[in-house]
Amino acid sequence: MKAKFEYKKTASYEGEVGHVDTVLLLYSGGLDTSVMLKWIQDNYKAKIVTLTLDIGQQKDDLEQIRKKALRLGAIDAIVLDAKQEFADEFIAKGIKANASYQGEYHLSTPIGRAITAKKGVEIAKKKKITCIAHGCTGKGNDQVRLEGYILALDPEMKIIAPVREWNMDRAEEIEYARQHGIEVPVKKDFPYSVDDNMWGMTWEGGEIENPASVPRVENFLTAYTRPENAPDKSEIVTLDFKNGIPHSLNGATMPLAELIRKLNGIGGRHGVGVAYMIEDRLIGLKDRGVYEQPAAHIIIEAHRALERYVSTRELNEVKSALDIKWGYLCYGAKWYDPTMDAINAFNDSVNERVTGTIKLKLYKGAVNVVALDSAYGLQHASFNVKEGYRFNVNASAGFTEIYTLQMKIANQIRSTGAPDKKGKKKPASGEAK
Repeated sequence: MKAKFEYKKTASYEGEVGHVDTVLLLYSGGLDTSVMLKWIQDNYKAKIVTLTLDIGQQKDDLEQIRKKALRLGAIDAIVLDAKQEFADEFIAKGIKANASYQGEYHLSTPIGRAITAKKGVEIAKKKKITCIAHGCTGKGNDQVRLEGYILALDPEMKIIAPVREWNMDRAEEIEYARQHGIEVPVKKDFPYSVDDNMWGMTWEGGEIENPASVPRVENFLTAYTRPENAPDKSEIVTLDFKNGIPHSLNGATMPLAELIRKLNGIGGRHGVGVAYMIEDRLIGLKDRGVYEQPAAHIIIEAHRALERYVSTRELNEVKSALDIKWGYLCYGAKWYDPTMDAINAFNDSVNERVTGTIKLKLYKGAVNVVALDSAYGLQHASFNVKEGYRFNVNASAGFTEIYTLQMKIANQIRSTGAPDKKGKKKPASGEAK
């Protein structure tokens, strides 16, 4: 028998039953948000306005999601086109930071949550709604991201998170949906859920959650070709960057959002960007996911290579450390923290010279940078003197002698022994006394 559970609200920003009249629900149309659309009406006796952001979802039918919200009782269902803003104001920062977390996860969901919270607050204020609801669980990262960001942007906003309150597991949610005639994409024989935007699709649920199980990717990786089914012939892709952001794909100039969409198709055809991740969540748990991110992976590989080419060794070293920090801050619900602003300002400065052309070879899931060209490139050493800056080889021997001096002295002392305070030589380690 299931233990009795009572959720106790302790945070001052949590909305209370009887004090909430209208709720703005951040609505994806998936299992959790579809169930809660009905659940909030029944338990809070509140009217619901849904907000669904168009941030370049690769599989979702947003018009069907809007109609479904209205069928389930929403008084208004808003679908907001935020693709360009998402690309130019959010993903662009990730590109300059070589966005990655604990491997090759390029942070599609965390970046998506930052704009979702921003637009949610904007719409709530416009509609004079004082409470926002979301579909995040009590064990996940997104509750911290969305709630923290909402409060950073509007400290007076109330928030409710029904998944924390209702004490239903995934199977019970599916049964609740069946009983109330709620159509959901998750079924008992398809236990997976996905967060989808132009920068990536993140899959979880089912056997994915068990690290000892091999994910049955053929059941859920449906947007693109898997590496084993990719073409036997490689393809070269050309990206042109200006100030750290790609603006041209294979010679055609286009907005970043369109470039990402087209590159998803090209990279996806070759099975590029599939990552299996076991990651450290914010709240102390470890979690596994399988991610599809063709364009993100290609762009980050290209940007990282070009940035290293035009930057000094010292700058690359500092930038690499800050990229790791940026990734942890982005993943860790700190998008609107002043630290992120400072790192982004540093990244803008570094990327003033990240301009040039990159060619990448795509083949059965692999991405390799095969050529790069930039007026700011620092490769001055050449086997052909006419092709590079003249290198004074006469200085090489002196540089070597000075550069390795301490190593030479240390080895001499180790082999011959060091003098004592009276100037007498001490025996080296292992010598007979």
